[in-house]
Amino acid sequence: MSSKAYNAQDLRALVEPFTQPMLVLESEGRVWVANAAYARLLGLPLDQVEGRSFLDFVQPEERSRIGERFRRLTTGAQLDGRPQLYKVLSVHGTPGEVFVQANPLRLEEGRFALLLSCMVMPDHPGELVVAERLVDTSAGLVSARSEEGVRRVALAGLEAAGFRARILRWDGTRLVVRDGVALPADSHLALEALSDGRPVFGGADQAQPTHAYLPVGGPQSEVLWVAGPWVAPRHGSVLTLFAKVVGAALADAHLQADGARSAWEVEAVAEMARFVAQPVPPPPEMFLARVAELLHARAVALHVASEPGQAPALVAHVGLEERSDADAILATGVLLAAPPLEGGGVLSSESQGRALETLSQGRFGSGTAARLTRGGECMGVVQALRARERPFDERDARLLSTLAELLVTLLEQRRLRAESARQLTETRLLLDLARTTSGVLETASILDVASDFLVHLLDVSNCFILLYDEQAKVLRGAAASAAHRDLFRTVVVPLDSDDLAARVAQERKPLAVEDLTSASSSVSAVLIDRLGEKALLGLPLTSREELIGVVLVDDVRGPRPFGPELIELAEATCGQLALSIANARLYESLWASYAELAATRAEMVKRERFAALGELSAIVAHEVRNPLGVIFNAVATLRRIMNPSGDTAMLLDIVAEESDRLNRMVADLLDFTRPRNPVLQPEELLRVLQDAFEAAKAQASMERPVYVSVEVEPGLATVPMDRRQIRQALFNVAVNAIQSMPQGGEVRVRARRDTHGGREQLRIDVMDQGPGIPGELLHRVFEPFFTTKAQGTGLGLAVVKRILEEHRGEIAVESAPGRGTTFTFWLPLTQPQSLS
Repeated sequence: MSSKAYNAQDLRALVEPFTQPMLVLESEGRVWVANAAYARLLGLPLDQVEGRSFLDFVQPEERSRIGERFRRLTTGAQLDGRPQLYKVLSVHGTPGEVFVQANPLRLEEGRFALLLSCMVMPDHPGELVVAERLVDTSAGLVSARSEEGVRRVALAGLEAAGFRARILRWDGTRLVVRDGVALPADSHLALEALSDGRPVFGGADQAQPTHAYLPVGGPQSEVLWVAGPWVAPRHGSVLTLFAKVVGAALADAHLQADGARSAWEVEAVAEMARFVAQPVPPPPEMFLARVAELLHARAVALHVASEPGQAPALVAHVGLEERSDADAILATGVLLAAPPLEGGGVLSSESQGRALETLSQGRFGSGTAARLTRGGECMGVVQALRARERPFDERDARLLSTLAELLVTLLEQRRLRAESARQLTETRLLLDLARTTSGVLETASILDVASDFLVHLLDVSNCFILLYDEQAKVLRGAAASAAHRDLFRTVVVPLDSDDLAARVAQERKPLAVEDLTSASSSVSAVLIDRLGEKALLGLPLTSREELIGVVLVDDVRGPRPFGPELIELAEATCGQLALSIANARLYESLWASYAELAATRAEMVKRERFAALGELSAIVAHEVRNPLGVIFNAVATLRRIMNPSGDTAMLLDIVAEESDRLNRMVADLLDFTRPRNPVLQPEELLRVLQDAFEAAKAQASMERPVYVSVEVEPGLATVPMDRRQIRQALFNVAVNAIQSMPQGGEVRVRARRDTHGGREQLRIDVMDQGPGIPGELLHRVFEPFFTTKAQGTGLGLAVVKRILEEHRGEIAVESAPGRGTTFTFWLPLTQPQSLS
């Protein structure tokens, strides 16, 4: 070490005159002073060199060794003093080799420095440089983590060594350039290189080879096309070795990728299996969305055949947004005809890819599909689509095929769940029908409930029920689902016609017409024209081999096949319905028998009561009328003898009036109990009404005027009746009406034809303007001896009711306090001349 203490100016003056690179390092390893030759070696300005660590300009592989050597020198350790050889990096990325001689220096203030004198080594021969670059590239291939990474490193290394390079791939039918450029003119030599497994040189038009085809091998049949000034047979071994290194790196990367993908696929399939195995199976759209995520697909579509042997139809999808997308999916239907790959699934061909791209306006250009099979039969297909620049490969097809098996499981689970839900719903509906029909004993109510029930149970549009009329030999519309009940009650189908309902009744078996638009058999034209039916199913209603009727169900949505399961369900339901109808008819018949028996018993009791009352009335009349006769004679004699006046006359009048009232009471009692058979003759209705109400006005003798208006419908000239009895009934009602209006008013009488009890009858309404009858007393007005009058007998309305019943008619009353009272007479317009 020199004893002189240097400063910066001294050191700069020391190194600048030298033409070889010189620099001074401080104790921290920073470049304190450097000359222009060193800056040129690095390709940097001097101000960008000084102040930086000298290790920044050393090849990375040697930085640790050189750094450790510098630290030892600063501590005074004894080292090998011979010049050191290492590579210096320039900004151009090309290393330069230098011999460096280190000499220690003493700086001012006692600091340590190191003077480095560099001698630049001459460049290596071109072949050696090429070999070194290829070796360096081979080392870099080890760190590449994917097949594409290996290809990029190999091409970059060849270009760095001065070559032009491409990778050609044999796809089984032709050679393809990976970077998309045109194939070399003599690309057939690549096939020779692949076939022979050795380099093949090209460039027949030149004195020396201009390019070579190097078989790479690896997982795919690939060839390196290399062109450059150093391509020559003498370099064949080096290039072949490099190609083998690339092939080995590709194989290793492929193996690692396969291992990673296999692990990923196992995890993905396990995750999808857990997804499918949820307690409630997810919808297919959610499954397809996960498939699209796993395969990085733009769209995934599911096609399923509704019936075996039919073409699959699109039932679910993700990623299809426009009509053109659906057309593109249909275009991939040819994938089903393609032979499956070894691991399952199919890939789109070039022609299919072009068709996809055209139909989807560039959104799709590559597809893969997998069949959905159940029981060895194809039930559909699942398809995934990508853009053309990201084609699917065989691994994607195999994964989709595996996922398709899970999709079949999912669809089967959903089908079984839906089937279980349907069966549960049908069972509940059948139970509800059984409960309803067993709790209802009226045929009409049972039919209405059953028609609505069958619409929901069989998923049809309408239901119609016809009942068999054995006497007329016809089927009559009895009930229909809610929308068409009024229409269908007018339908009549003769049993001997060719109508579907008649044929069902004749053959006693279900008959179906799946498409009415093309059916040659006769069906109800009324239903087709009015309802627009497209499909029709007829089912017989029988109980103990007896025909009860026919059930028709239709579908207006379109032609529909009625499968055996649906027909069996419908037959079971119709069997329950037929049994319920038979039970209801038995109940109705039994109820009618009970009602007839009760009516007969009531009639017998009534007759016995009237007989006893008549006998009592006769005795009472005989015993009362004899004293009454004596009283009438005595009163008349007293008036003639005494010529009474004042209180005497008043007392005689009271005796006479009360005797007369007692006589009328006896007469009413005799009228009520006397058995009478009306003699019916055609009578002029208007005349009978006028006579009765004139007599009533005369007897009532009201202080205030009461007006009577009579209105008779034209055409009611004569009516069969017993004139005397009907006049008496009208008279009794008219007297009550007039007496209910002490302040005067109007009694309106209106006679007209009307339907009552299912037949046309004469209706007579007598309406007054009196105070009305309280609601709690309204039901008692026809009871014998019930009256609200101070002097009434309570037999007037009872007599009226009996007269009408003997005429096979009825009487009704409507009243409300403050709004008057209306008595309504109902008399048959057609009946025998005499009931005797």
